[in-house]
Amino acid sequence: MIELQGLTKFYGTTCAVSDLSCSIPKGEIVGILGLNGAGKSTLLRMLAGDLLPTAGTIRIEEVDAVAEPQRIRARIGFLPEEPPLYDEMTVRGYLRYLARLRGLDAGRASARLGEVMARTGIEDYADEPIGTLSTGYRKRLGIAQAIVHEPLLVILDEPISGLDPVQIAQMREMIRSLRGEHTVLVSSHILPEIHETCDEILVLRNGELVFQ
Repeated sequence: MIELQGLTKFYGTTCAVSDLSCSIPKGEIVGILGLNGAGKSTLLRMLAGDLLPTAGTIRIEEVDAVAEPQRIRARIGFLPEEPPLYDEMTVRGYLRYLARLRGLDAGRASARLGEVMARTGIEDYADEPIGTLSTGYRKRLGIAQAIVHEPLLVILDEPISGLDPVQIAQMREMIRSLRGEHTVLVSSHILPEIHETCDEILVLRNGELVFQ
């Protein structure tokens, strides 16, 4: 269970997220819907521990994520809209690096690499430089890095951005496959995609939660 209470974020005098409170059930896929500038990315970055809120609390499985960000960060997988991929690294090398960085020992990291590459359909590209991957396969690699360390919470910021219709359908199925094993938050500005993929929808407008 994820509990948000009075979550607020200001950039100078601009309020990006305003007094947001809600509960997110464990093991479900929850969509965060809103137009560009609604506060979706700011909210996800706060949940991922990349951005401190101005006010409010975030509790993930009873852990205060604002007070103890290092403790909770290892339990979160985050795919930002522009994932930090390193074009000169191979797919396998990149995933191994992140798995070890996130605390997996060498044996478990090796096993997880095989599992997540198969699950996301990138095993045939394991030894290819990331810079040679298409947009669709870069998104698949982004999902793989977000789940390689078996996180409790997976956060996906605009995961279908830049994809064609076939790739969108494939990404939708990949996200659905995470249900139950992880709690998943997915942001988008496209209502049909959120509706078809998610169990529950949160709607943001001008930084405020207007529908749950």
